[in-house]
Amino acid sequence: MNEFQSPDLSVSEQLASSLSRIRYEDIPEKTRDIILNDLIDCFGLIISGRHADYVRQLIDSCDHEGECTVPGQSKALDVAGAAIVNGAAIHGEDFDDTLEGSPLHVGCFTVPAVLATAERFALSGKDLLLGMAIGMETACRINAAAPGKIHAQGFHPTAAIGPFGAAAGVSAALGLSAQTMAGAFGISGSLSSGIIEYLSEGAWTKRLHPGWAAQAGYRAVRMAQQGFLAPRRVFDGKHSFFHAFAPTAQPDYTHLTEGIGENWRIDKLTFKPFASGTMTHPYMDCMIQLAKEQHNPDDIVDILCETSDGYVHRLWEPLEKKHQPANSYAAKFSVPWCMAMAFFEGDAGMAQFSEPLVHDPRILQLAQKIRYVIDPDNEYPENYTGHIKVTFRNGQTREIRQPFMRGSSRAPLSHDDLIRKFRGNVIYGGWSPAMGEKLLDFLTEMPAHQNLSGLRAFRL
Repeated sequence: MNEFQSPDLSVSEQLASSLSRIRYEDIPEKTRDIILNDLIDCFGLIISGRHADYVRQLIDSCDHEGECTVPGQSKALDVAGAAIVNGAAIHGEDFDDTLEGSPLHVGCFTVPAVLATAERFALSGKDLLLGMAIGMETACRINAAAPGKIHAQGFHPTAAIGPFGAAAGVSAALGLSAQTMAGAFGISGSLSSGIIEYLSEGAWTKRLHPGWAAQAGYRAVRMAQQGFLAPRRVFDGKHSFFHAFAPTAQPDYTHLTEGIGENWRIDKLTFKPFASGTMTHPYMDCMIQLAKEQHNPDDIVDILCETSDGYVHRLWEPLEKKHQPANSYAAKFSVPWCMAMAFFEGDAGMAQFSEPLVHDPRILQLAQKIRYVIDPDNEYPENYTGHIKVTFRNGQTREIRQPFMRGSSRAPLSHDDLIRKFRGNVIYGGWSPAMGEKLLDFLTEMPAHQNLSGLRAFRL
């Protein structure tokens, strides 16, 4: 029997009713593995960014200390502060999870919100993992209701959808009622935000988005617990979330009302091998292959890439700026620069996106030779592919295709791949391998923890 009294349940009430019934033991083993892998990936990213300017600036902007950990930092913050900082650190280098076929990242707001909540209220490791599963699943389903439409409207889906996912995760971790979760959804609709103007000049606001969403979702839950009156029809009302953020969409609400707890959308999460915009990855793999063939970059006259018009405005245009990005962050969202860098570096991890490399004359010279043409048959967003046609000075040409993104369901990264990534990120953040292994053991044993007091050992 549903706890709601109204015979006409709103979409948010139906969603909350289904989500609130799920327990940790109900989560399939495959999905549990993905959640734990995401937790490990997120912590590695937090440590990797512990010395970054934007992380330090966000910590210094927080007024209140508290009991919540920012791993790798000596200062503990209140829930909101820890959520903001950890969210920014996870997503800050665009090296975090992505929902396949979408620009949505989900761990970067769910993990910080639920992690801080678990510390604040002495929750168990299983509570944390349940909250992660519910929060991430919620975000994936909201995104599926109007795929691509939020981004097309000029909003960052991670930022706009994030408060709902964070609110669901916090509610689930705390074991709150469906009514409270639905109230938190109603409040979250007024806390959503995040425009994509950062793309114009490599500004840092995208880094802020998931952390802001994490603390917004937490605050929405705390207000809902007090009975703060919230709109019931935040998803399906006349002035709903989708009306505001995706006005051209006709939302498919079945993604929010059917199959919850049976078909897990988070099973389609991808983990990144490269620290840049997802759609750049297949093109970088093409260039890495080209370099392995020992071609001299000075012999290259032109590189033509087939691409989708779906992301030209974000990753290809304006082309003159993409050929010469303003800074290391802007470079992450430039297909030409990423391609040229990958040719010389053979990788695209944390170390490759540095200010010296952004201004490296060799990379800039090769990037200038890269251009694109729209392929009307491109599979985006269902699949991310790469194609290059290289013309050499002697008139010969070479074509290379990458038919999928490594890390996607077509070529998933293994658990061992993610452990190697974690270890590399920990070392990049200045930790010793021994400290990294200590953290890895703590995370791997998460289901057995009665509380998260052990996190205090990682405040350095």
